[in-house]
Amino acid sequence: MNRRGWLLLAGTGLTLLAFLGILVWASLQTRGTPGGMGINTDFGVVEIDAAPARDFTLELLDGDTLTLSDLRGKVVMVDFWASWCTPCRQEAPVLEQVYQEYDRAEVEFIGVNIWDLEDNAPQYVADFGLTYPSGVDGPGAIAIDYGVRGIPEKFFIGRDGVVRQKFVGPMRPGPLRETLDNLLAEGK
Repeated sequence: MNRRGWLLLAGTGLTLLAFLGILVWASLQTRGTPGGMGINTDFGVVEIDAAPARDFTLELLDGDTLTLSDLRGKVVMVDFWASWCTPCRQEAPVLEQVYQEYDRAEVEFIGVNIWDLEDNAPQYVADFGLTYPSGVDGPGAIAIDYGVRGIPEKFFIGRDGVVRQKFVGPMRPGPLRETLDNLLAEGK
């Protein structure tokens, strides 16, 4: 191989090596999350100003519709999720378990699927046996109104229709029960 061939080979190799280096760096920066957006990595309670919850109507996967204001008088947990979200998938059985535990209490959960292929939502709900109302926020209007920045995110609304707490990331059963119990105790 002549000198020009070696230079061309070396230039191509260096370019390929630089490209692979950038890919590795990007993967490390985003913790392997495609695009580096969408999945929350900092979990916990987020400080919010208590304010009336933005009303919405959600078309449910079973064809019915649900309007948030119709649930006034109940404690409501609104969960934003997507089928491709690993923390959402880890949390789904916990949400269903706690929802079943509170089935006789004045509590309602609402699952809002966002940033997903619409056809994936029914399969996700079936895979995890979710029995609480769930629907797809296709245009993203509900997520925008609630200021969702990543998933999973949960908003806890008191009986009076005021958002009392926001939780970012997946919840464990204990803190979820504690939050619901505190909200149920308000106004008694």
